[in-house]
Amino acid sequence: MTKHIFITGGVVSSLGKGLTTASLGLLLEKKGLRIRIQKLDPYINVDPGTMSPFQHGEVYVLDDGSETDLDLGHYERFTNAPLSKDCNYTTGKIYSSVIRKERQGKYLGKTVQMIPHITNEIKAAVNSLAGDDVDVVLTELGGTVGDIEGLPFLEAFRQFRLDKGRENVLYIHLTLLPHLRASGELKTKPTQQSVGKLREIGIQPDILICRSEHPMTQEMRDKISLFCNVEPEAVIEEKDVDHTIYEVPIVLKDQGVDRLIEKKLDLPAGRNGLDDWVEIVEIIKEPKDEVHVAVAGKYIQLHDSYKSIYEALAHAGINNRVDVVVHKFDSEKLTRGKAAEQLAGMHALLIPGGFGERGIQGMVDAAQFAREREVPYLGICLGLHVAAIEFSRNVLGLEKAHSTEFEKATPDPVICLLEEQKTITDKGGTMRLGAYPCRLSADGHARAAYDCDEISERHRHRFEYNNDYRDRLEKAGLVPTGFNDEIGVVEIIEIPSHPWYVGVQFHPEFKSKPTAVHPLFRDFIEAAIKCRDSNSVTV
Repeated sequence: MTKHIFITGGVVSSLGKGLTTASLGLLLEKKGLRIRIQKLDPYINVDPGTMSPFQHGEVYVLDDGSETDLDLGHYERFTNAPLSKDCNYTTGKIYSSVIRKERQGKYLGKTVQMIPHITNEIKAAVNSLAGDDVDVVLTELGGTVGDIEGLPFLEAFRQFRLDKGRENVLYIHLTLLPHLRASGELKTKPTQQSVGKLREIGIQPDILICRSEHPMTQEMRDKISLFCNVEPEAVIEEKDVDHTIYEVPIVLKDQGVDRLIEKKLDLPAGRNGLDDWVEIVEIIKEPKDEVHVAVAGKYIQLHDSYKSIYEALAHAGINNRVDVVVHKFDSEKLTRGKAAEQLAGMHALLIPGGFGERGIQGMVDAAQFAREREVPYLGICLGLHVAAIEFSRNVLGLEKAHSTEFEKATPDPVICLLEEQKTITDKGGTMRLGAYPCRLSADGHARAAYDCDEISERHRHRFEYNNDYRDRLEKAGLVPTGFNDEIGVVEIIEIPSHPWYVGVQFHPEFKSKPTAVHPLFRDFIEAAIKCRDSNSVTV
């Protein structure tokens, strides 16, 4: 039977449950176990696709087109577990399913209630990942214990052990040991109270993972063990890492969490180590040198808005053995006519995705800086649109060239709405989403990076490169090098005369791992190193 691990959090949000869950998945996978991971989110949105990046961070897109929580990015970067729509459920998705069944008469006239109908639907969501080919399913619950919206999920978790048997279900609770500067000590009371709330619901944690800024003493471990009814060896310290999140699996392994899970779930012992991850951490700790990369975006204020972008840049740094120093530029604050001055000293420029007109002019000016100064440029989704707009205005002389997303009446719509989007009115889950094939031309930076004829990348957009302007732009030097032949969409554009200038309609950041850097990011940072070494740009 498939074993199940439920990961909950207490005291405060943003404790790092996603990273901890991903790290646990990695440790189990390294032992040869077949795992699946999912995130359950208590908010009523059906998915995060319509949520502001300032509210929720980035929307992580899967191959099947699911718009999911950013924690699934951690799962995919740390493990090889396949991800699908069944790996992210929300309260909205659960309730929608129950209401749909009620309307179809599938409850045979019964009164539909929180228990058992909602909790059964939650348990079905968890069970959807189990199977003969899966050894362990890890299920993370968003939010904290005590949140009213999380109660149905916790009740379903409680019932799960009754349904599957104690030997097949494990509860892990992540909590916080706050440090009070005035007294100079860590405090265990918030952890005690968080576990108390969990026990009121009927869940006794099997393992406690305690986040802290300072080391935990044996006396504290024993105290937490006594008051929380958890064995001392099952009280795990997860001290803040010094250099990179990729240290977390190593920290947890050193604490013996994998052996503890083996013991409690009666799993077969495994011997595989973390040598590749140790090497990654060592490279991050001691890079050969550094490069400075500008990221000019609309949602720079919240780091998680471009989480996968930053991680992919870090992966490229690991591969090239350099420290990628990211400089965040709010595109709304890039002053017109002075972008070159503000971006001086950057060895490369990346413009990420986004929606809406705010900050677009700053991005256009930034793209002009990269093109004219021969600074490596990577434009992702909106970044491709910006590159086309800038080139059309400043090279073709189409001064009012724009995207119809921002200016419907523009006389030169070099970016326009996808044909398939013209009849769509709903916002949620209606973009061009998920993995699509892309044919590469024989030459170009993209072809050199991928070294193959056809690729598959993930998309999330409504607007496209306007083919009516394709010939004029190509003759002027902006060349399409990637194509979706099925619907005739340009997927990649480049400037062959530029050292490295690439715009892509898709999101390559979603397919990068610390152990397998995405080829576009790899070559982008390699180009940044060359730019730095050419002495044409100095910090």
